This record gives sequence, structure tokens and C-alpha cells, in this order.
Amino acid sequence: MKIPKDLCKKLAGILGGTGMSDDSCTVMVKRNLNAKILGKKYDTEHEIVFQSLGCDGKSLNTAEITVLQKEVQRFVDAARKQKLKVTAIHNHWLFDDPRLMYIHLESVSEPVKFAKKLRKALDVLK
Repeated sequence: MKIPKDLCKKLAGILGGTGMSDDSCTVMVKRNLNAKILGKKYDTEHEIVFQSLGCDGKSLNTAEITVLQKEVQRFVDAARKQKLKVTAIHNHWLFDDPRLMYIHLESVSEPVKFAKKLRKALDVLK
């Protein structure tokens, strides 16, 4: 089942981003890290996707969180404290400055509960 637009808007509000809704809900949360790739400005953001909403009120929730290399352990600890499943940690780019890393999370749970837990974990990045 598709994610209703009003639910997508609520999820975006919880996460402090902007939401787009078709069959799924994608929330983008900007993060100003003053990053550059090959010396050119690069805009950084987190991408959180809610999809496959079931009759039980649970959806597939995925997130790709952009962090500085020095923030990886702090964020992973905060995510695990919220019982979020960390499924990958990697970089995307060569020649990035500062060094950017991407942390993936996923769950099947109620989307609002996932968004609130993720919001708490993201708070360590402020």
C-alpha cells in the first residue's frame, strides 16, 4: 500500500526535512558539511525512504545518513541505542574534503516510530 501524503508530511516534520510522496515517501534532510568533491561544492543530505506500508501499519524503512568520518562511531552508537539496524557503512567519493561516510539503516516497523528513533539518533550529529 502506498504511504499517504499526510503521513509523509508528518514523517518529514519529525525528521526536519522535506518529503515527497508517490507510492513511497522519501524525506530529504539537508546537512551543511561544507563538503567539496574535486574542489567543487557538494551538497550533503540524509535520504530516508518509507515504503510498502502493510495492513499492520508497518512499512519498510530505509535510511542513508551522511556523516563525517569522525562522526561514524558516535552515530552508530546512537542508532544502536535506539535499536536501529545498521546495515552498511561506506564512502561514495574519492577526493572529498572533508571525508564523507554513509551509514545505512533499515527496519520493518511503524513509520512514525522509526522516524522518532532516527530523529533521536540524528541529534548526536548537531
